[in-house]
Amino acid sequence: MIEVRPLSLEGVFEIVPRKFGDARGFFSETYNAARLAEHGIDFSFVQDNHSYSAAKGVLRGLHYQLPPFAQAKLVRVVSGAILDVAADFRRSSPTFGKWLSLEVSAESWNQILVPEGFAHGFVTLRPDTEVVYKVTALHSPGHERSVRHDDPDLAIDWRTDTASLTLSEKDARAPRFSEADLFE
Repeated sequence: MIEVRPLSLEGVFEIVPRKFGDARGFFSETYNAARLAEHGIDFSFVQDNHSYSAAKGVLRGLHYQLPPFAQAKLVRVVSGAILDVAADFRRSSPTFGKWLSLEVSAESWNQILVPEGFAHGFVTLRPDTEVVYKVTALHSPGHERSVRHDDPDLAIDWRTDTASLTLSEKDARAPRFSEADLFE
């Protein structure tokens, strides 16, 4: 069994797999295409990614890829916790430029599904955080894009002092939302 909860932006879902525990530990089916299809979620994932962040306050994002390599992502945390952000970058969408956030943690055992057309990022809420996510298209350096995490037009609330965040050089010099290549 799997619980699927629609979030405030169309196509973005919180997914909570069941966990079965006993004295040995636990078992959980973290992904099942047939169960998700029962909820109208039908993606073919082609790549798994795994990131580790040693410190609290590591921000990764906002990232996305343009067609034909646009990616949907199914994100979960296997150790620690993140504040995950999805921002709608589809010009034709009624929620264009809007964003939502969801705390995803190993403790809650929840996941977030971010569809194509959204930029995605997260900030670690605890040290030693590991994030594992599936994507629907292979990484394509020529199609990857990023937008500043602190863009005033998006006004994302990262729930932390953004001056103290740890960013990659690429993310620190990402363009503003108004300068970004977007989805139609």
